[in-house]
Amino acid sequence: MSHKLTLALALLGSLAATTVQAETPGIAERQDLTLALANQLADATLSACHAQQRTAVVAVVDRGGNLMALQRDDNVGPHNTVAAQRKAFTALSTKTPTRLLAERASSNPDAANLNTLDELLLLGGGVPVVIEGDVVGALGVAGAGGASTDEGCALSAIGTLIKTQ
Repeated sequence: MSHKLTLALALLGSLAATTVQAETPGIAERQDLTLALANQLADATLSACHAQQRTAVVAVVDRGGNLMALQRDDNVGPHNTVAAQRKAFTALSTKTPTRLLAERASSNPDAANLNTLDELLLLGGGVPVVIEGDVVGALGVAGAGGASTDEGCALSAIGTLIKTQ
């Protein structure tokens, strides 16, 4: 068999396997953030903060909680970088804005236990990114001058770039 024919057959086999896999029951198809969108969200978040003469850190995670983009303005404390990442992870994991989680934890003894999980940070500034009803990622903002401002910068970016239903 010629080398070209072997290569052609291998490519056809690969395409057939891809087609079968896509039609296999139990294989989930999900939307996810792209690196391009993650970077656009980070840029838009910092732009929203800058419009208020604020500096901040923004972290963007995908639907699996993996860090995709991180930007930190000059002169922002280093603890804010970790806080932004944890806020993003918390918003993604709970599918809830972190400011709302913090409010629930302070008023509901059952929700207060969320503070015992090291991975979660119940401090405003984390917002899920929802596309067509699915949480596909999250933004975490820290250092902009309080939970409300942090959250506002993230919401502004999402509102600018993500079409709502």
